[in-house]
Amino acid sequence: MRHGIHPVSRPVLFRDRVAGFELLVPSTAAAQHTVQWKDGNTYPVVDVEGSSASHSFYTGTSRVVDTAGRVQGFERRYGSATRAGC
Repeated sequence: MRHGIHPVSRPVLFRDRVAGFELLVPSTAAAQHTVQWKDGNTYPVVDVEGSSASHSFYTGTSRVVDTAGRVQGFERRYGSATRAGC
């Protein structure tokens, strides 16, 4: 293997602020900030939008999506299929 071409793998803290979930794993992800973790060491931190602690698939919760409003908006902009003669 050639030296100097691979990114450095180090422990990185991934934090889901919505769920209050933190996971410390080896990663090559770039991080802007650092934070002191439970073990007293300082690690780079990457904030994520969703994780298994907050995603609806893993938690069993579902979100209501207003599809009727989207369809009506589309029909207002482009017309309905029945009016267009399709």
